[in-house]
Amino acid sequence: MNGQHIQIISRLMDLPAWRVENTLKLMEEGATIPFISRYRKELTGSMDEVKIAEIKQHITRLTDLDKRRAAILKSIDGQDKLTPELRKSIEAATNINELEDIYLPYKPKRKTRAMAAREKGLEPLAEIMLQQKEQDIENLALQFISDEVPAGEEALQGARDIVAEWISEDKNARDRIRSLFDKEAYIYSRLVKNKEAEGAKYLDYFDFYEKLSKCPSHRLLAIRRGEQEGFLKLTIEPPEDKAVGILDRLFVRGNNSASGHVSLAVRDSYRRLLFPSIESEFRASSKERADREAIDVFADNLKQLLLAPPLGQKRILAVDPGYRTGCKVVCLDAQGNLLHNETIYPHPPQNEGKMAARKIASLVNQYKIEAVAIGNGTASRETEHFIKKVKFDREVLVFMVNENGASVYSASKTAREEFPDYDVTVRGSVSIGRRLTDPLAELVKIDPKAIGVGQYQHDVDQNKLKESLDQVVESCVNLVGVNLNTASKHLLTYVSGLGPQLAQNIVLYRKENGPFRSRKELRKVSRLGDKAFEQSAGFLRIPGSKHPLDNSAVHPESYDIVMQMAEDLGAEIEDLIQKEELRKKIVPEKYITGTTGLPTLLDILQELDRPGRDPRSRIEVFEFSNEVYKIDDLKPGMILPGIVTNITRFGAFVDVGVKQDGLVHISQLADRFVTDPAGVVTLNQRVRVRVLEVDIARKRIQLSMKGQNI
Repeated sequence: MNGQHIQIISRLMDLPAWRVENTLKLMEEGATIPFISRYRKELTGSMDEVKIAEIKQHITRLTDLDKRRAAILKSIDGQDKLTPELRKSIEAATNINELEDIYLPYKPKRKTRAMAAREKGLEPLAEIMLQQKEQDIENLALQFISDEVPAGEEALQGARDIVAEWISEDKNARDRIRSLFDKEAYIYSRLVKNKEAEGAKYLDYFDFYEKLSKCPSHRLLAIRRGEQEGFLKLTIEPPEDKAVGILDRLFVRGNNSASGHVSLAVRDSYRRLLFPSIESEFRASSKERADREAIDVFADNLKQLLLAPPLGQKRILAVDPGYRTGCKVVCLDAQGNLLHNETIYPHPPQNEGKMAARKIASLVNQYKIEAVAIGNGTASRETEHFIKKVKFDREVLVFMVNENGASVYSASKTAREEFPDYDVTVRGSVSIGRRLTDPLAELVKIDPKAIGVGQYQHDVDQNKLKESLDQVVESCVNLVGVNLNTASKHLLTYVSGLGPQLAQNIVLYRKENGPFRSRKELRKVSRLGDKAFEQSAGFLRIPGSKHPLDNSAVHPESYDIVMQMAEDLGAEIEDLIQKEELRKKIVPEKYITGTTGLPTLLDILQELDRPGRDPRSRIEVFEFSNEVYKIDDLKPGMILPGIVTNITRFGAFVDVGVKQDGLVHISQLADRFVTDPAGVVTLNQRVRVRVLEVDIARKRIQLSMKGQNI
């Protein structure tokens, strides 16, 4: 472990070094972020997952920087140019730009104009020119005429090329120009010639400019997409006169003919070398910033979606609505197993409403259905209206379920493994039903990018996006906990310490030996060793286990502590769980040891109070307005109930029951100035909106939440 890295991270995050050191040590030992956050609070000072993940990001960046530093030292040393002073500068560099600036003069390059001039023997003339003490540089240049340099002007041009390269490689010059970009650069986008019609969707950016530091992530990503598709040309630059002025002050020191040539070299250096280089840096850094913001938005939305309220284990009738091809209906038992499937045709062109109603009533009765899940795609509102008119002999709740990604799941390898004998329509309906009972368990089977939340997810760095979203899924799965005896392979994969192979092994063990009877039995699973058991056991639940703590978040390593608490009170562990008066008698400080501190003990007491508690809220039935079923029904001024389906930096999308979501722009979210939509609304939130504008041709709906007392 690198002590310098610990000190740097400690300083950057304003944390005591021991907390950083302990966290990094746990990571090196294979501990996951959820495990460290939940079960090693004494070692980290009770840091949450966000802080622990930040430490991980910092150590990754510092490690990558060290790898690059080592490669640069090796390269310069191989050129026999590594002086003690240069080594010291390289070892002291704290960021990648500083490191690359030091390396630039030594970096192998393809042949440049300056290289060609050096080969012609013009470097001495360039040195004299840069010193600016020679009063008649033109006359001096005649001394450098040769077969390769036939005229004085060519000698001067070659010398200027060398000076221009020196200027572009000067660390101070690069820092000053970089600072100017940082403070005053603008982003410009222009239409590529003759692309007006093809690139019409980028009309707002045909002649656009904005200060780069003020350009929001969604706008920058949109412009870059337009450039990538060949419709826009993008540049990032500060005022050129200011850039040249800075360089003049750095390098032009006199008022003679040599100074004039240096001034020419300054302009050439900026336009040909420095500007393209620094612009590339800012293209990359601004894209990285935009990616980070977009990924953060996606991650926040995904977390809210995965932690959406579950209905719980109920018998479900799920419907994937449709017109011509009918409505695909499936019946599921309380564990989500498929019991029955068929197709009904209550809508045009068949209009078999009465027959479909009798069939639905029969299925509800036959399979003791407790709730109906209807996908929110084509014909969803009409299907909801149809289902609600059917008379049942019991109370049956009706829910609209967001079906984004259901078609992706139904055609996936996962779906084929689960339902090899059924087609995609049946699999999609099953997914809709299971999403109602447990959104988290079902959505983990789908690539998060297909779920329909976020902004510009296909334009950001895909590796960083995947890393972030995987971390979100892992966090959510471990926050909720997993039923060891019913969880799918895909859900188990995200449990701390498991992964795909051990998840598969658990499923195979379950198939061969029946349900797990205790957490201890996990040790019998093939290849599940001590470290995997330590990391995973606390997040796996076994309802009905003989040991009452097996269905709680208390880690097996703490069972002895709970047993001691019970023994001290002359009771059983079950008594501690069932009787609040007994728990109140426990003095946690009494059980502090060298490895178990007060944070863990307080967590244990909280878990005894509500063992296995699901942190998700309860689901509520929601009803859209009966006045609107399709976009043509919408009229400006209407006040409608809706559900927030997506949150971006520029606003929130709301489903008002017409298939096409409407946009509440950030300026229309509240009766006050809003900087971040996520601070006003949450995913799946029930809201009231006012219709501002409806563009039927472009299928665009503008909504407002102002004055709606949200």
